[in-house]
Amino acid sequence: MLSAQVQAQLERELKKYPADQRQSAVMSALRFVQDEKGWISGEDMQDVAAYLGMPQMAVYEVATFYHMYNLKPAGRYTLTVCTNLSCQLTGANETLDYLKSKLGIGLGETTPDGKFGLREAECMGACVEAPLLTVNNKRMCSRLTPEKIDALLAELDAGGAK
Repeated sequence: MLSAQVQAQLERELKKYPADQRQSAVMSALRFVQDEKGWISGEDMQDVAAYLGMPQMAVYEVATFYHMYNLKPAGRYTLTVCTNLSCQLTGANETLDYLKSKLGIGLGETTPDGKFGLREAECMGACVEAPLLTVNNKRMCSRLTPEKIDALLAELDAGGAK
């Protein structure tokens, strides 16, 4: 069952849509669940479907289509590196290699302490800022260098803002 907090957030969100279009809030519902738990389980998707009155498969399709949803525990800070062509041409592969080395994990993995997860994504729509990554799909860090990555990791390791 969705928590009272997620339900309250959803009720505010649902006011934006016609009453017969509750399913329009599915992306927000998934975001609210992920913000609360850090990831979205199959049971969470079932709960979202029931709350919005839509097929479970439709929720699953949305959750698996977009890279911003974590369908397994992904670390307190999920670092998602854009690896599309524009970013690759400006150092995305080197950025990814540097992060793998610093964190001691590969793509789709989480550090043993659960603090950092590492993912890749297709275009984030900010090619001019490449190479780039997002922290928890909310904070974009751009024109990355090893020094910027080190500063970001130190900030996050110290409990910095998401």
